[in-house]
Amino acid sequence: MTDTIITVEGFFEIEHAAERGTVSLAAGFEGPDRAAVLVSTGDLHHALAGQAQRLETEGAVTRWSADRVRVWSERPWNQNGVQLEPMQHTSAHLEVTFADLEALATWVETVAAESGVTVFDVTWALTEATASRVSAEARHGAVRNAVERATAYAESLGLATVRPLALADPGLLGGDGGEGAGAAAAAGGLALMAARKAPGGDTGGGIDLKPEQITVAARVHARFAAS
Repeated sequence: MTDTIITVEGFFEIEHAAERGTVSLAAGFEGPDRAAVLVSTGDLHHALAGQAQRLETEGAVTRWSADRVRVWSERPWNQNGVQLEPMQHTSAHLEVTFADLEALATWVETVAAESGVTVFDVTWALTEATASRVSAEARHGAVRNAVERATAYAESLGLATVRPLALADPGLLGGDGGEGAGAAAAAGGLALMAARKAPGGDTGGGIDLKPEQITVAARVHARFAAS
């Protein structure tokens, strides 16, 4: 009796609480006096960097980075179509990654209230060790799911034995289609992290400070011989 070939896709996903949060923010001012806005921005930037360094020393922060102060000017127009005197703008970005997520929320709420500070977003992530472990679990789950689906198809055909012939990331069995491979975020990317701006966030600026559940998903394509 000729074997019946069954090709299936296995899928599995795991949710895990975020373990790291990276805050992206900037210090900046605007005004007609270039020297004044530079000094104000420099002082604020230095203060924020000092806070990040202190939090790193205390163990709440794992790493942080700060860009140089950028300055540019523009000449705005008034409602009568008259071009006004140049307005000076400054900005200096910082990124701070927290291991202590309660400290993250406290710090963001504090700095967001300061004049000249703009908090852009918070990106949630897993540690590398956890991401590797959960990714492996998701791949194992996807393979088990593929076996279960193939077995169910075989039983529907009155077949009792299922033997694996091939297992691959999506698209690698030839003609199976599919996008991506391995562990993936539920949104469709390959990064094990999530970032979201939620209405009514704790900072009043639309940033959600509640740590997210990170969804790690895996897909596999598998081919079986059933008899």
